[in-house]
Amino acid sequence: MKIVFLDAATMGDASMDEIAALGEFVCYPSSTAEEARARAADADVVLLNKVIVNQAFLDACPKLKLVCEAGTGINNIDVKLCDARGVIVRNVAGYSTESVAQTAWMHILALAGRAFHYNAYAKDGRYSAGSIHVDADHPFTELCDKTLGIVGMGAIGQKVAAIGTAFGMKVIYFSTSGTNHCKDYPAVSLDELLTRADVISIHAPYNDRTAGLIDYEGLCKMKPTAYLVNTGRGGIAVEADLVRAVDEGRIAGIGIDVYQKEPIPLDHPYLQAKHPERIFLTPHIAWYSVEARARLAHEMAENIKKGW
Repeated sequence: MKIVFLDAATMGDASMDEIAALGEFVCYPSSTAEEARARAADADVVLLNKVIVNQAFLDACPKLKLVCEAGTGINNIDVKLCDARGVIVRNVAGYSTESVAQTAWMHILALAGRAFHYNAYAKDGRYSAGSIHVDADHPFTELCDKTLGIVGMGAIGQKVAAIGTAFGMKVIYFSTSGTNHCKDYPAVSLDELLTRADVISIHAPYNDRTAGLIDYEGLCKMKPTAYLVNTGRGGIAVEADLVRAVDEGRIAGIGIDVYQKEPIPLDHPYLQAKHPERIFLTPHIAWYSVEARARLAHEMAENIKKGW
């Protein structure tokens, strides 16, 4: 059995030994579309993260039996076409729940707690030059008794919600699928969530229902003291609209880990904002903890072991 990993660079230093033990294993850091077709031409199994699986790819891989997504989202794979060709598609769900929830809360606490401001204030000499022992001009507010609005109450959303309750927050959620399956917290309409929440955290998949779900009109319904955090998928909240709302003071700030185009270009609206101090960015690392990548590698091996 030949196993080819077409874009393994995103796995970093995670061990691939468990996968390598299952057959002839060839690993490439990255592959262009043309390279991917050539490298997978005689593969039984391909592992990939962002490589596109379309008709051209499948035509070039007559032996292919299994496509393993190195992650959860499979929007890069034409699943219907794979089904028609008898090629099984498997992804890995749940490996990054703890990692993403932790990152979401890193964003929330950094924004609500003014973490980056205080860190700079203490390091750049302003604190040393001050006459009192606090930065009295920039107080923060407590999260206790505030409302946390979750967009997408799946496993990650529920973990983020549970942490919110530990802080004493009230939790509400909007189901992007229309199925209010979580009974632990009240489900509300998107409009109600936007108007009530002090913090909004997005944990929904990107699809026809969620693309551009939160735009400028929706952002204007939020409290001017509210924060929005997206560790779900880029494009669920309209990126240019987020910057406009922040710069106009419609909302207090945003925390973003996911983008429509990754990496983001230097001319991206997030990097051109008039108030960059209200924007906290991370480079799509919410899923990237040491432990999450180890779980991902193990689950990919398990997906191969299942056969076809």
